[in-house]
Amino acid sequence: MAGASLLTLLDDIATLLDDIALMTKVAAKKSAVVADDVTTMTKVATQKTAGVLGDDLALNAQQVSGVRAEREIPVVWAVAKGSLVNKAILVPAALAISAFVPWLIAPLLMLGGAFLCFEGVEKLAHRFLHEPAPDAGVVAQPVVDLDADLAALEKTRIRGAVRTDFILSAEIIVIALGTVASAPWAQQVAVLVGIAIIMTAGVYGLVGGIVKLDDLGLWLSGKAGRTAQALGALLLAAAPRLMKFLSVAGTAAMFLVGGGILVHGVAPLHHGIAAVGAAVQHGPLSGLWRVLAVNALNVLVGMVVGALVLGAVMALRRVRAKGGRQE
Repeated sequence: MAGASLLTLLDDIATLLDDIALMTKVAAKKSAVVADDVTTMTKVATQKTAGVLGDDLALNAQQVSGVRAEREIPVVWAVAKGSLVNKAILVPAALAISAFVPWLIAPLLMLGGAFLCFEGVEKLAHRFLHEPAPDAGVVAQPVVDLDADLAALEKTRIRGAVRTDFILSAEIIVIALGTVASAPWAQQVAVLVGIAIIMTAGVYGLVGGIVKLDDLGLWLSGKAGRTAQALGALLLAAAPRLMKFLSVAGTAAMFLVGGGILVHGVAPLHHGIAAVGAAVQHGPLSGLWRVLAVNALNVLVGMVVGALVLGAVMALRRVRAKGGRQE
């Protein structure tokens, strides 16, 4: 009897171990699926928020310009820390919206898309909307008084860059939230935190590299070898062109992403543009023609909406200006 009981106990233990092993395998598979889902959603969110990235890079690189060369990296690091603080505020706020007022996500996405388009149109129309200064023909160079408080100058630049980052980070988080709005809460947390870290590291890592391109080019130009000198001259010539490219690419991406958000938010418009894309799918490059047509229409929608918002903003400014003069 004792031997039979022992054998029964051992059999139960073996069965239990088999069950544990099976459940462990199932849990591991589920964890792998969840990890794959998080990775996929993070990739999609990164692609959708990339429209803000070019503008973010250009704006932050411009904010650092004028700072002493040896202080550029510390200033970039300070702004990066400020950006992390911004995202530490914005991510919980976005998660709270998703948990308690999820119906607000779609309007926020539409507002974010309209704001992106407005920024793009305002950048294009800036030279026409603002009167040039009397010495507009002379390119103003940043002048730093050696007797001035350089620490105060740095703090001013950092505060301005962190304020700009807050607006751009809000756009990134809202767009990312719209991508994962229907996902479980834990996956939303993982994706938003991942996007916040990836975007901060990516943007400010690239900004640090961009602001040091001219220093690297100058250093290489002073080397003895012809190859190093040629590479240095190439970097010195490329640095300002890279800034210009980032600005142009960022503006185009703002229309593309902002217009795409607006189009997806209006069902008839979305279906109409999808129908146009399907209609041009002919020939060996059918997929390419469809992508070009859909993206071109998204950009067009973005430019139209941005122009309408800019017109409304200008009208509001005129009304306020008239009210101020009457007082």
